[in-house]
Amino acid sequence: MENCKIIAVANQKGGTGKTTTATNLGNALASAGEKVLLVDFDPQANLTMSFGIERPDELALSMHDILTYIIDDRDLPEKDEFIHRGDKIDIIPSNINLSITEINLRDEMGGERTLSTLLDPLREDYNYIIIDTNPYLGLLTINALAACDSVVIPVSPQLWSATGLTDLLKTILKVRKKINPRIEVEGILLTMCDERTNLFREAKSLIDEYYKGKITIFDAHIPTTVKVGEANYYSRSVMEFDPKNKAAIAYTAFAKEVMKRGDKNSREAQASA
Repeated sequence: MENCKIIAVANQKGGTGKTTTATNLGNALASAGEKVLLVDFDPQANLTMSFGIERPDELALSMHDILTYIIDDRDLPEKDEFIHRGDKIDIIPSNINLSITEINLRDEMGGERTLSTLLDPLREDYNYIIIDTNPYLGLLTINALAACDSVVIPVSPQLWSATGLTDLLKTILKVRKKINPRIEVEGILLTMCDERTNLFREAKSLIDEYYKGKITIFDAHIPTTVKVGEANYYSRSVMEFDPKNKAAIAYTAFAKEVMKRGDKNSREAQASA
């Protein structure tokens, strides 16, 4: 589709809510009428299982297989053979074999663009493609950054580290200079927040001090709630599981901010043209 946006959800720290953010952002965008594809780019396959695929290791075609087709310079299967269709949202699933792909990419000329080769032709079918990444800065993450237009960085106040976030931003800058000049930081999303605590207020203050005015810090804060875990258990977004829950409301507000930024960027591009 025209102006399809590919967004990577990335942070090399585990436990910051990347998969939950990818799931709920995708579902919130779909609920707003957008055509959305989720891409599971993590060998742990949590996004795949949250979609309702209970045995990802038994998939006939997973992300590993599709990338292997590309590495071996073979024609890809038909889209319906590797894209799983949901009621509102689609997914390219993953499994543990993706870790083998990462090893193979090391010996592949131009291997950092392998995911781009897969996703670029799919832009015509979707408004948004959301990539869930693995929790470290390896070749899979570099592939995701090379393929995307922007990066959402989920940050948990409990796990926030200025050093870790700086490392990720440096990697994004290197990718912009050497591989993908269009990449930008969509923004920092605070997740698993308890706004009543001093810890949240101190972490939020430090993030503002380091990054406000330089990087978008989303107004929406995703609160800590057991409903998110329950929704994941039942392979549903929190908006579907409990639409009135505070996390559901927050993710809906976050999706609106993402769409608003997309509209603004589109208008600026048209004005520039």
